Order: sequence, then C-alpha cells, then structure tokens
Amino acid sequence: MEPDEARLVNALVRQALIAAREVMGENGLNTVLRTAGLESYVGNLPPDDLQPGLRTVVYARLNEIIEAFYGRAGRGMLRRIGKASFRYTVREQGSLMGLGSTTIKLLPQRQRMLFVLNHMASVLKKTNPQVDAWVEDKGGKIAFCERTCAICHQRKSDHPICYLYLGSIGEAIRWATGGDFDVRETHCRAKGDATCRFEIGESIN
Repeated sequence: MEPDEARLVNALVRQALIAAREVMGENGLNTVLRTAGLESYVGNLPPDDLQPGLRTVVYARLNEIIEAFYGRAGRGMLRRIGKASFRYTVREQGSLMGLGSTTIKLLPQRQRMLFVLNHMASVLKKTNPQVDAWVEDKGGKIAFCERTCAICHQRKSDHPICYLYLGSIGEAIRWATGGDFDVRETHCRAKGDATCRFEIGESIN
C-alpha cells in the first residue's frame, strides 16, 4: 500500500478523538477538526469497529494542528491527550488488552513495564495489520519502537514530535508500576530515523 493511502482503523481514531475531547473540551476538538477538514466528525465520531477509516497522513496533520493551536502549550496538551487515551483503553477495553488481570501486580517492576508495553504493541498490530511495533529490552534499556508511527507520518522536523505517544506510553508505565518514569523519544521518523523509539528512563517520583 502506498504510504499516503495507509489508514487507521475506526476504533483507534474514535479513541483518540474521545481522549482529545476529554482534554480540550467539545469546542476545542470541533475547532481543530474543522481546521483539519474533518467536519464530518463534528458531533459524529467514527464507529467503534476495525474497518479502515481516517488516512494516516490526515491523522498526522491533526496532531500537527493541535500542537499549533495551543502554541507553546501544544506539546503538553498532546501528552495529556495521550494519557487520556490510555486511560480510556483501560476503562473501556481493559479485557481486550489483558489489563483486567491482577497478575501483573505480582511481577517485578521491570517485568510489569515489559508486560504493558508488549500488550500495547500486540493490540496495535491486531487492530491494524499495517502497524509494525515492538519492544526492545537490551543494554539495560527498555524501549517501545514503531516503524509505522501515524503521529509523525510524512511530517518533517529537526526534533522528535510524537508527544501523544509519549503521553500514552508514560501513562501505561504509570498504570503498570504505580509510579512516573522519564519517557523520552530518542528517534523519530519525522527526523529521518527509521523508527520512532521511546526509551523508558529513571523514576521521577
């Protein structure tokens, strides 16, 4: 499939828009949707199914518009949307992700991190066959990697820009461990890197 024809499934787009509405409010969401040419989603979110929906290039543009809309606060806003998106997943789709089990709480901290990140990668790939995501655990570092990141798709930047992903991964780690950790995007496709790579650092509690 040509890169500009890649699409996100409806359920993932719906989840992201619900999270954005929670953080930005109805009016804020509707404004950025109209700016992105997505008036059809105003008051009419996509269905909760696995049918191909929004083009990935348009989703990336939506992220760019949210960042620009809030100016200097845009990066933090996207992180908050990412956090809300993960909380929505736990609340509405916890059983699908295998997050309803209490078994994870019995694991050592590092194993809990690997558990939740591997489940994130697995669910992304199950809901969208185009996704190429995996977890690395080597050299003392844990990292979540994706070669098909929809947030920076066809965007160009001299620095990493996948702030929504940072929020989701940070919240996932918090859910698994009960603490906050420094999560940084060390590689980004918008910079010309082959993958987007999110490295889990030290505790910041």
